Amino acid sequence: MVNPTGEQFELIRGNARAVVTEIGAGLRAFEVGGVPYLETFAAEDEPPKGAGQVLVPWPNRTKAARWTFEGEPQELEVTEAKRGNAIHGLTRRKEWQLLEHAEYSITLACDIEDEPGWPVPLRTGIVYELAPRELTVTHEVSNEGDRAIGFGVGTHPYFRIGDVPTDELTLTLPATRVRPYAEEEQLPYAEEQAVEGTEYDLRAGRVVGDLDLDTAFGGLTEGEDGRHHVLLTHGNTTLDVWTEADFRWVQVFTPADLTGRGRAIAIEPMTCPADALNSGTDLITLEPGEKWRGNWGIRVEDSLA
Repeated sequence: MVNPTGEQFELIRGNARAVVTEIGAGLRAFEVGGVPYLETFAAEDEPPKGAGQVLVPWPNRTKAARWTFEGEPQELEVTEAKRGNAIHGLTRRKEWQLLEHAEYSITLACDIEDEPGWPVPLRTGIVYELAPRELTVTHEVSNEGDRAIGFGVGTHPYFRIGDVPTDELTLTLPATRVRPYAEEEQLPYAEEQAVEGTEYDLRAGRVVGDLDLDTAFGGLTEGEDGRHHVLLTHGNTTLDVWTEADFRWVQVFTPADLTGRGRAIAIEPMTCPADALNSGTDLITLEPGEKWRGNWGIRVEDSLA
């Protein structure tokens, strides 16, 4: 049987461990001292609900798989048949090229070209670098064509703190704006609003409990280090999902059952929200020959390990 995620690349540093997949360049595991901080899945399985996948050149959904570039209608492949949308970009099921694999870092790259509905070739790369209590992820995108184009980057990890039930974790999210999803089609999202005075105000922290989210949060407040910090906490353990400035959005998704363990929580760093190819919201524009780079990461503090 062909492994749907290809070769598995292990990273080790101290008592920290991560696993990255060849197909999709996804993050399949992250643990410290044997304690898992990422919902994982078997190497021979498809990533459930996009688990750990890299989302380029757009995250989330493009409505009806259609958008317009320089006045020309574009038709992407429909990859969410139920709603007729194109979801999560073009690289999730591609075999990425291994450029370098050291003990605690790995670099992979993938070309986006000759794709229906995508008119300008891009080359995208990713570097995972493991520290004793932290994983740093660096994304790169370069314009290989002869026209400028806007794009977005996202990623789709589901987090945990050991065997603590997801509903018992506390989520702290420094977002001032929110776009709740529209129940039926999930696109477009409901009108953007301030979180102040709503159930979406998670700035002071809230136990996941009965939160039911598939929701885009923006207006992220920077910490003293210039990064955004989304926190999951339980007892003396904090899982810090940090993002640098270009990751202006985060999607939080709380499915009822991801891998048989029960409730799960995805915290998805994104440079732009859903349907940005149509709205233009926070797209990153690259001129021919230009390159973009952006970082996010995961840090474990006061670990159970």
